[in-house]
Amino acid sequence: MNIFEQYLDNIKKILLDLSKKGDLILPENLDGITSEVPPEKFNSDISTNVAMVLSKVNKKSPIDLANNLVEIIKKEDEFIQEISVMKPGFINIKFKPIFWTNFIKEIIENFNSFGINKKETKKNFLIEFVSANPTGPLHVGHCRGAILGDVIANILSFNKHKVTKEYYVNDYGNQIINFTKSVYFRIREIKFNEKFPSNNEDLYPGDYIIDFANNIISTNKIKKFDDFNNISEELTVLSIEEALKLIKSNLKSLGIIHDNFVSEKKLVLDQEVEKVINHLKKNEFVYKGKIKAPAGEDNNDWVEREQLLFKSTDFGDDKDRALQKSDGAWTYFASDVAYHNNKLNRKYDHLINILGADHAGYIKRISSSVEALSNSKDKLICKVSQLVKLIKDKKPFKMSKRKGDYITVDDLINEVGKDATRFIMLNRSSDVELDFDFDNVIEKSKDNPLYYVQYCYARIASVFRHLDRNLSSDVKLNSYDFQYSVEEIRILKKISEWPKCIELSSNKLEPHRIPTYLYELSSLFHSYWNLGKDNPEKRFINKEKKITDDKLIFLKIISNVIKRGMDIVGVTVPEQM
Repeated sequence: MNIFEQYLDNIKKILLDLSKKGDLILPENLDGITSEVPPEKFNSDISTNVAMVLSKVNKKSPIDLANNLVEIIKKEDEFIQEISVMKPGFINIKFKPIFWTNFIKEIIENFNSFGINKKETKKNFLIEFVSANPTGPLHVGHCRGAILGDVIANILSFNKHKVTKEYYVNDYGNQIINFTKSVYFRIREIKFNEKFPSNNEDLYPGDYIIDFANNIISTNKIKKFDDFNNISEELTVLSIEEALKLIKSNLKSLGIIHDNFVSEKKLVLDQEVEKVINHLKKNEFVYKGKIKAPAGEDNNDWVEREQLLFKSTDFGDDKDRALQKSDGAWTYFASDVAYHNNKLNRKYDHLINILGADHAGYIKRISSSVEALSNSKDKLICKVSQLVKLIKDKKPFKMSKRKGDYITVDDLINEVGKDATRFIMLNRSSDVELDFDFDNVIEKSKDNPLYYVQYCYARIASVFRHLDRNLSSDVKLNSYDFQYSVEEIRILKKISEWPKCIELSSNKLEPHRIPTYLYELSSLFHSYWNLGKDNPEKRFINKEKKITDDKLIFLKIISNVIKRGMDIVGVTVPEQM
């Protein structure tokens, strides 16, 4: 039951009736009318902007129109206790206690589907995330984007959309050559005691390269390691296999499993780059031209030369983009265009890309290519995962992949665990930087949001345990003749926001809303629980170790929402802490 959606429908019906009678003029559509959670200071349950949307077409001030509507709305709904108008024209509604009793009943009758948007058209999404170069383990910089992508997928799946999770393997280009050489030199170091050329900045010096080298030696698939050129192709395949094995292990430790791994090299070898370039040429989206030097940079060495360019400015980019290098090789952008054309050919309704902060500038160019290929601006959705700053003992950790002294995903999980990593990484909007404070993460207080939410669930479980009941078992009642206190109704109001939270998280692809919501719900519950310390009447279990049905249902619903929310986030809910 989505009370916001329900009341929006009710209001729209009232408007249509008034319009038919000639008492109200309606615009072409009513899409701008919303039903929202009002600020707490208004002491209301639902707020709508209907008067502000309709004021202009009706040539009335929002306040005057709102005052005209409130009595009509109240007359049409027996569950409204109070209805008021607030500047600049919001209509705020407060329900009678009986409304919340009926609300409880509807939740219990639709327990497994509570929060799911049943009206929304179900679509087929492809979400690409992480896609780190297969040259080593995942570090903390990848971690946030990985969790963001996974939880977005979980939200969409919860709302019954079809979702495919994909990893694009950049296994083609100079970074792979340098990576393979790094493995080769480590093998030479192990087998022939040759010193690794650590002064070569193009190589990867991390200790994990030694592990890759030992693993490749042990397979005995390559007999000789004398000439790099003779074995480079086979060694590249084996090295990438080792890197992907490690990356998949890193992801699994985060609770993430991709459905597909798509190889850039395969796209190139299958001539998909040539095919998409020819397609763009046929549509006259490609031409030969020169690119001016980038503004604001040291351009003394810049040489303007004729290149094959994509008309990305026709689709909102700030400049046209090169598809081919001076030596005839395809650019990284050309490969990415081919990859996204491959995605489009698989007939998904929407493509979602999760990008790191260092790729934010890449959005315009890849979006322009997708628009050119699909004739749709809405086909591709890009979300940026901003930087993470690790803080311990009030000092920042620094990472450097080249030097090999960066903090890996496994390092982080070993330090604080999977649950804390996922929850805290998701605790702020992805478009702002995140401070990951180790000290706060291990605290057992409200300053640690994960602990606070998990403790809420554990407290509820303890009540059921004392009653020799199973928290996961169904609760069936014949009567819902309940009366709830002010404190309980405050919690039920927050419960009513759960479908709204899911709706916004799904539509806006903003999963941070869920841990925020769970923390707020848990805070309300803990405050209510603590009332029982001083007032025995507020305790859930009486002296006879019994609980009333209203309290049992109340706890069951809270625990269900927390469990559903934590499942989406990918975090456990222990029954004892």
